[in-house]
Amino acid sequence: MTSDNKTYKRYNIIRYKNNGITKDKQDFVLEEPLLITIEDTPYSTLMRTCGNEIELAAGLCLSEGIIKSHKNIASIDYSDKNRITVKLTDKNKKSILKGLEQKRLVNQSGGEISSKNRIDNLIKNINIADHKFNVTPRQINISLEKFLNRQKYYAKTRGTHAVMFFNSNLDIISQGEDVGRHNAMDKAIGFLLLKNRMADMRLAVLSSRISFEIIQKVARAKIPILISLSNPTSIAVEIALKLNITIINMDKQSGFIIPAGKERVIYKNV
Repeated sequence: MTSDNKTYKRYNIIRYKNNGITKDKQDFVLEEPLLITIEDTPYSTLMRTCGNEIELAAGLCLSEGIIKSHKNIASIDYSDKNRITVKLTDKNKKSILKGLEQKRLVNQSGGEISSKNRIDNLIKNINIADHKFNVTPRQINISLEKFLNRQKYYAKTRGTHAVMFFNSNLDIISQGEDVGRHNAMDKAIGFLLLKNRMADMRLAVLSSRISFEIIQKVARAKIPILISLSNPTSIAVEIALKLNITIINMDKQSGFIIPAGKERVIYKNV
């Protein structure tokens, strides 16, 4: 085993091909823990790909509803390679910490809840997307092509998820790549959050399945259109319909399908 850099490691492997066996080497993506603390209180331990830890912590705070903007962050300290500390500004610190404590108590309480209550809880305090940005099938394909050509670590290890954000001109303005699909999303969000460029986002493309957590993150980041290479879960579709988020998924039979928000996709011949 050898280490080429902080992102992947190379291992000796046996490769089977054309009815024959050969010795070879293969790079595999690194996965290490990262403890995120908020005001010196442990919040979450993530298994992540090393790199962009500050963006990851910032994006996580926004996408999980801990903060509402970059102005709520006083500092992010990454002095230890597996620990990062987020400090909050005094203006909203008390209410944020109170919300964190309430979330902790809810998570520990458990209990049976109905499907409707579950969805209502998942979208609590999240605004409905009202952005008027539209795309055509051609623009969808252009975004996908750019996405597939920019997955740096996946091309080498085939073991990472990727997220890319595009502006109204379909330029890539942020991207995240990580062994965890949630981490990839948070890294891409955090990059723009810290630069105060969240308003530039119009469209996201990601490699992974769309779960309810991904829809939550997209909604809090105010991204109206989400394109994925994999189909969503049922609850992700339900939440997207409630929050007016467009989901576009690639499909081998028809090119792509639109489970939610079809109004944002413009067809000339339909």
